[in-house]
Amino acid sequence: MCGICGQLRFDNNSVNSNSLNLMMDKIARRGPDSKGQWIDNNVGFGHQRLSIIDLSSFGSQPMVDKTLDLVLVFNGTIYNYRELRKALTNKGYKFFSHSDTEVIIKAYHFWGEGCVKKLDGMFAFCVWDKKKNQLFIARDRMGIKPLYYSITDEAFSFASNTQALMSIGADNSINSLALQQQLSLHAVIPAPNTILNGIKKIKPGTTITIDSNFKVNEKTYWYPNATRPEENHTDEQYIERTHELLTDAVIKRMSASDVPIGVLLSGGLDSSLLVGLLKEAGHEYVRTFSIGFEDIGDEVGSEFEYSDQIVDRFNTHHKKYVISNSQVLPRLADAISNMAEPMVGQDAVAFYLLSEKVSKHIKVVLSGQGADEAFGGYFWYPRMQSESGSEYERFAKHYIDRTYEEYLLTVNSKYHTGNHAMDWLNKEFSKSNADEFMDKVFRTDITRLIVDDPVKRVDNMTMAWGLEARVPFMDYKLIEHALSMPPNLKMREEGKYPLKEIARGLLPDSVIDRKKGYFPMPALKYVQGEFLEFMSDILTSSKCLNRAIFNQNFIQNIINEPQKYMTALNGSRLWHLALLEYWLQINVDE
Repeated sequence: MCGICGQLRFDNNSVNSNSLNLMMDKIARRGPDSKGQWIDNNVGFGHQRLSIIDLSSFGSQPMVDKTLDLVLVFNGTIYNYRELRKALTNKGYKFFSHSDTEVIIKAYHFWGEGCVKKLDGMFAFCVWDKKKNQLFIARDRMGIKPLYYSITDEAFSFASNTQALMSIGADNSINSLALQQQLSLHAVIPAPNTILNGIKKIKPGTTITIDSNFKVNEKTYWYPNATRPEENHTDEQYIERTHELLTDAVIKRMSASDVPIGVLLSGGLDSSLLVGLLKEAGHEYVRTFSIGFEDIGDEVGSEFEYSDQIVDRFNTHHKKYVISNSQVLPRLADAISNMAEPMVGQDAVAFYLLSEKVSKHIKVVLSGQGADEAFGGYFWYPRMQSESGSEYERFAKHYIDRTYEEYLLTVNSKYHTGNHAMDWLNKEFSKSNADEFMDKVFRTDITRLIVDDPVKRVDNMTMAWGLEARVPFMDYKLIEHALSMPPNLKMREEGKYPLKEIARGLLPDSVIDRKKGYFPMPALKYVQGEFLEFMSDILTSSKCLNRAIFNQNFIQNIINEPQKYMTALNGSRLWHLALLEYWLQINVDE
């Protein structure tokens, strides 16, 4: 797990070491253990290392294989690296390290661009093939690891975050298409766009090749079907297979490490099930970590009532942290400065503060992200299913943050360029190999929307403290299986029925049957007091006025009655606007 960056120049100039240093400074927190740089005329790589596998210097990057004339920078973990290493050794390859990094180099040399189909893991990497004079870039199937790029007439530059690319002058003007999606899809801007015109991101399950003539070729190597298998399966068979695949996903994420691994325990079904499966698989010593915040009104700020039950049942080595609201506001700027893109999920700050605590004890954690999207856990899925109208209308009524009409009132006329969220969703829903409407919803959510909401949030906030988060529920084999299941099976008994059945008898019934909870931070949901004053100051500041994104008359309406402006998913629309502006002030203006 690391931070990566690099550049391929098209103008025959050499890569500037100072430019690499600027980018490396912006990704340094992702890899605090060591750093490295490699330059060969018009191509150069930078790397910040978080040592997880092969802690020796032989695992350092950029990794140069002089025999094969290949250079690699890599962020992530390959869970099947030992199996691939054995297979490649049998093909005659000799290894100088014990890292998963070197396995990618050999795999690329043997299988070429097809190597990505052999890799089981989370990854973003770039290979320079000196013999072919070619750059090859890849991102994992689920998009767990980020990879941004900027392309101009002079150069192709890439990095693990947007801040690194801005540091070398990437165009930071506002992308009007992305802005409408940002304010409609609770800050999700689907790849390849970002909120900034000059910065793109590689789509999940996609590779980019830049050949010796500087021709850019993009390929999608994975996009799953959402159809029933040819052979009919019983509910019991679907559930049994889910149990097998999830257990395998947990075990392989625990085994691919040379350092200890813990679990972020929220108290919900998903993270609790991870702990239970670890115990079921024979892991006696399990580290767990929980965080809670102050209550506001009827909104409970912690889930300790449930996480404590899991700790007691499985006798985990547990640490519990309580954060007061007085600690949240002073830390917002720091958290937001580590967001590669503006993220409105209230648990982003929670993850940031929790990761700070956890990173003092451990380097790798398991997290429960992805379970709700894969197994139908959210309250809005049944509402979408029972809704009438077009597919977009059924989805939008229970998901979109503000109508397009309200969007037009929210922003100035410069940004009235179309309903891009609707256009994108209609395109996603039109893709083939999905049996029913809810199959399209689940596939769109788990393969595209989740990438730029909870998954990116967890990666950014944990990696800001040099903490690697692994997400077993987003194992691609498990996802392929989940998408093959009948939607009604997943949504039975208020959602996640297969997981509840797996958990029955393993976890306390009170945890299994509890009302669906969320990683709470009430202060960013029910905006009042000093938090309201803070957001008001941001949205009426001279910087905001000069940027001229928002219609100030309408903004004042929201400030005056923030509780009136809640999203379909029970988020604060005021926080959405304030977060975007604050992110721009911190990361673009300064």
